[in-house]
Amino acid sequence: MNGFGWAGFGVNLGWAAVAAFAVMLGTFAVAVRLGVHRVVDIAWGLAFAAVAVASCVASAGGGDPVRRCLVTGLTVVWGLRLAVHIERRGAGHGEDPRYERMLARARGSRNLYALRVVYLVQGALVWLVSLPVQAAPYVSGPVTASAWAGTALVTVGVAFEAVGDAQLARFKADPAHRGQVMDRGLWRYTRHPNYFGDFCVWWGFYLLVCDSGAAAALTVVSPLVMSGLLIWGSGKRLLERHLADRPGYAEYAARTSGFFPWPPK
Repeated sequence: MNGFGWAGFGVNLGWAAVAAFAVMLGTFAVAVRLGVHRVVDIAWGLAFAAVAVASCVASAGGGDPVRRCLVTGLTVVWGLRLAVHIERRGAGHGEDPRYERMLARARGSRNLYALRVVYLVQGALVWLVSLPVQAAPYVSGPVTASAWAGTALVTVGVAFEAVGDAQLARFKADPAHRGQVMDRGLWRYTRHPNYFGDFCVWWGFYLLVCDSGAAAALTVVSPLVMSGLLIWGSGKRLLERHLADRPGYAEYAARTSGFFPWPPK
């Protein structure tokens, strides 16, 4: 069992909060100027990357340098890829219907309502979900088999997300597919390859910390919360409710795994 720098990690929690909320508040300022709050989705990945960099800098001189480099590099790659993908997907579009419906409930300033219920909430979620990313740099001792397994799982997750997103983008770009349901490539085996990839990413980050004793018990909240969001919260459940009335989707759902990849029925 590896040791853990509790004192440094305690200070790091504060720096991580500063990094996460700085990204969200900066994005809020941009959104107000543009008049479109969908840009907060781009900030999600950027905020995790900022937390990873802040934690790497704050932990300089402590913990295992290989593990520090692994968790920082993997988080930055995951976060930047996601941010670029969402920016490209939303380019040229107006407000996201999800935020339109949410902001319609605002009493008073729509911007201040968005700040409270979107930006500050997402900043807090970034801080909570990123606990393994914050903790990994403070684990002392050599990188173990579980940490290497976590590195592999994060890599698989990022690849799964990237391939699934690219396949869906190509499918949508073809006018012949307008109104059709994507059921090819990775989408043949799971209705949500991007969410499954995210699931792998956060359990992978947890494996980078799970050889650290008590810190492992603390940071397991991260993959548990993320799994709940992806499967039962704002991920799979919400998206499928939106797609339920699309022609052909019920048949696709009947033959295709809802989350974990599996051969179609």
